[in-house]
Amino acid sequence: MAEPFLKWVGGKRQLLDVISRKMPRHFSGYYEPFLGGGAVFFRFLPKKAFINDSNQALMNTYQQIRDNCHLVLSYLSDLDQALSAEFYYFIRSDFNARVKRGVYDASLAAEMIFLNKHCFNGLFRVNKKGEFNAPFNGSRGSSFNRRQILDVSHALQDAFMTCKDFEEAVSDAGAGDFVFFDSPYAPLNPTSFRSYTKEGFKKEDHIRLAEVFTRLVNRGAYCMLTNHNTPFIRELYREYHQEVLPVKRMINRDAKHRVGEEIIITNFL
Repeated sequence: MAEPFLKWVGGKRQLLDVISRKMPRHFSGYYEPFLGGGAVFFRFLPKKAFINDSNQALMNTYQQIRDNCHLVLSYLSDLDQALSAEFYYFIRSDFNARVKRGVYDASLAAEMIFLNKHCFNGLFRVNKKGEFNAPFNGSRGSSFNRRQILDVSHALQDAFMTCKDFEEAVSDAGAGDFVFFDSPYAPLNPTSFRSYTKEGFKKEDHIRLAEVFTRLVNRGAYCMLTNHNTPFIRELYREYHQEVLPVKRMINRDAKHRVGEEIIITNFL
């Protein structure tokens, strides 16, 4: 069994048991257009999987682990040997410069894993310029588990990976397929809709996503979507089954605010 090797905003590790209970027992293809850390994919390892994310640096990391695993591991070993606060900020600057130039290769994948492990809160985030800007967290441990990366490489061998807009990524899904939407979170405050990634995911994108969800349902696909439990999301999917669950929000600095509610929406019981 493979385990996620990156921490990602909105990761679904704490909901895996619920997702397992709710997902269809039998389906043809598996589509996940917002892969992120991949907790659901790695837990269930569907045989015919189409996985996607619009974050090119993220999808490069998965591709390089699949195709050039030992080279990524070699780069990671070199990075760990030089670990210090000064070196972290040097790699962060190098990572941003190479992404800006469009240099996506095995060494960039290693840098992304290294930064994810040693950044504050262990999460990948970017500013409005699309630059990774999380500070060093002071950790001195290894940035990777060799066995874990090898298991991930094996798990990815038969997966079809893309880096597209979510709508295009699921355009071929149809009757009997299972589509899991780990969608970007809608803001808890309905007046605060803004871009919160480089590409942004605005109110209009959530509306478009709901339209794609319904289109797939009409084709005969099994669809499941997760998001914050907000009136906006409940209204968008009002005709579908909804289940609300308490979750922990580890991204908030104030521990008192690290609780919330997630909603799981399906077109099937």
